[in-house]
Amino acid sequence: MNIQHKSGETKGEFYLEVNGVVKAKMTYSKLGNTQIIIDHTEVDEDLHGENAGKAPVEAGVEHVRKNNLKVIPLCPFAKAMIQRDESLQDVLRK
Repeated sequence: MNIQHKSGETKGEFYLEVNGVVKAKMTYSKLGNTQIIIDHTEVDEDLHGENAGKAPVEAGVEHVRKNNLKVIPLCPFAKAMIQRDESLQDVLRK
């Protein structure tokens, strides 16, 4: 899956686009210059069961690592995903 990223001054998102239509995305808010808050993840119905929600969250985690940021996962899906996968937990704010 080819995940794309858009970032504004205070918000951003990682998303999967198919034929010009966003099919899955994870949105976040910036908290200063050191943290992001994952606030929402959604997947189009036709991709349910295909792990399409996981890909944007993983792309967000990679972005956080590359930019030495920390994550506060308020989105229930992202929070559960990170809690279940130890390899993603290094980005959590302590």
